Amino acid sequence: MNSKLNIVVRVDLDHSKAKVIAKGHITVHSINALYVVAKRANSLKGGLDLELDISGAWVDEEALDMLRSASESRQLPAMIDPDQQPCTISVLAGRRHPRPAATRLAA
Repeated sequence: MNSKLNIVVRVDLDHSKAKVIAKGHITVHSINALYVVAKRANSLKGGLDLELDISGAWVDEEALDMLRSASESRQLPAMIDPDQQPCTISVLAGRRHPRPAATRLAA
């Protein structure tokens, strides 16, 4: 799995929807980048439904809990959004895949 975080945003202002697609490795440290992108997308239009698609990413359990918490509270963390604007977030998480086992070379 690529350790870099790749984020793409698709916005449909006519239907008040935005989809943030993240691939790579989402950790408690890299999640702030995802939050910043979500905040920018949310600021485009009031009442925007924001979907975070992390189904193609490796997500650490603690980071996933943080995303679910933001979804339930309908707010991004105060450190990212001090104004605490309402943010309707749904998290689309795929199956979790175990980390690949180290391969051994036969001598």
